[in-house]
Amino acid sequence: MSWETFIKWLPSFLDGAWLTLQLVGVSVLAGLILALPLGIARSSRLFPVRALPYAYIFFFRGTPLLVQLFLVYYGLAQFDVVRQGPLWPYLRDPYWCAIITMTLHTAAYIAEIIRGAIQNVPAGEVEAARALGMSRRQTLWHIILPRATRIGLPAYSNEVILMLKASALASTITLLELTGMARKIAARTYLHEEMFLTAGLIYLAIAFILMQGFKLLERWLRVDACQGR
Repeated sequence: MSWETFIKWLPSFLDGAWLTLQLVGVSVLAGLILALPLGIARSSRLFPVRALPYAYIFFFRGTPLLVQLFLVYYGLAQFDVVRQGPLWPYLRDPYWCAIITMTLHTAAYIAEIIRGAIQNVPAGEVEAARALGMSRRQTLWHIILPRATRIGLPAYSNEVILMLKASALASTITLLELTGMARKIAARTYLHEEMFLTAGLIYLAIAFILMQGFKLLERWLRVDACQGR
């Protein structure tokens, strides 16, 4: 591939990369918000409290993201109540279908990360908080969750990178994110190897930047290998 061809299609690749960043950024942030109550409920000792989150997590962790994407994009349109409902303008848009599916999918994984982090908070810190007269809610918000954030951050950073790579599946529902754009350009230029290699290098660059950002955040929060001990 000549430099002239690369420069010609670079703006299109950057547009695809920007859409990829939107999908990943919105889904992992919305997924974190959704996963927080799920993770807290999963760490409960009461079976009725953790049963529903367990069923949710079991479904979304046990089925492929591609199947979930097809169920949302193609499956919901089969129901008249959905097509006539107020959410149909969003559910017929592949962008929002991808956002919704990726959010629900990553929320299940992040909820398990939160559950594991909460259960790995040293018991002595919780006992010290209760000895100081803190209520259960105060202990949760001021002791357990801040400590769990440091414990779970490395695993959360891995989930973000995994969602970056999984976002390539959005191209199967006509979205021109990075992989979809590479496929479109390759079909026009017949330079399949070169175009997908370019997309791969852009994915690699984005992943590298994200990893470095999380490393700086871990250093700022003073995350170390002994957080759970």
